Amino acid sequence: MVKQKVIVKNDSGLHLRPAGQLCKEAMNFKCSVHFRFHDTYANAKSVLSVLSACVKSGDEVEFVCEGEDEEEALKTIISAIEDGLGESSNI
Repeated sequence: MVKQKVIVKNDSGLHLRPAGQLCKEAMNFKCSVHFRFHDTYANAKSVLSVLSACVKSGDEVEFVCEGEDEEEALKTIISAIEDGLGESSNI
């Protein structure tokens, strides 16, 4: 298991479009990909799970990957979050 914290930088947080992009990235890996935000533990491979976490711009989330390709998955997910998931960022 590997984990890392990251700040969500895109202006609108994890609304539908970036949530979908996050799920698309996570689905490329065999390992489980989850994140912790406050009291929520969300499955990053499920758009509904990501949306239900209500992550806003500037929020810190901790991604947890577990499985055979966990290190590559974590690196890819963190990079996608830091790049704004295809959207602009002011943070």
